[in-house]
Amino acid sequence: MPAMQGGRRAKALFLHTMSDRINTISEAVLFASLLLMVVVSVLQVVFRFFFTALTWSEELSCFLLVFVSLLGSAVAFKKGSHIAVTFLLDKLKGGAKKSAQTVIALLGLLFFAIVAYYGAVLMQAEAGQLTPAMGLSMKWIYLIYPVVGGITIVHITDWVFRIWEEA
Repeated sequence: MPAMQGGRRAKALFLHTMSDRINTISEAVLFASLLLMVVVSVLQVVFRFFFTALTWSEELSCFLLVFVSLLGSAVAFKKGSHIAVTFLLDKLKGGAKKSAQTVIALLGLLFFAIVAYYGAVLMQAEAGQLTPAMGLSMKWIYLIYPVVGGITIVHITDWVFRIWEEA
């Protein structure tokens, strides 16, 4: 039995480390994307006012806004900072609380598995479409859904492991 617990602990440690590293990368990408969005938006205003408008800047700003919103939600899942109504959960103790948290996590896993799956389907379906101003394939735009779905699945799975590790 101790060998099995050691194996389970090693898996949990690997999952914790992977989730933490993914989150570190996500936060860096999130910062860079927000910075790029600000720079592009400022350039858009400057060029529209003083020069010829940049035809691609508004489209890129919109795509970046969606990207940072979705990636930011994955980071918020990792940090546990999404808004939540916990008055019922707070009344539970011990195994009942852990079981309720696990059910909540399983529902989250189901939701983000659906997001990831249908995001991949959307990527395939829209691969032939191009963005109007930048001429990029829409599959690159829709890639965010499977990526964020996968990242959030890792974070929620890590959360479940952490719930059941607590004594």
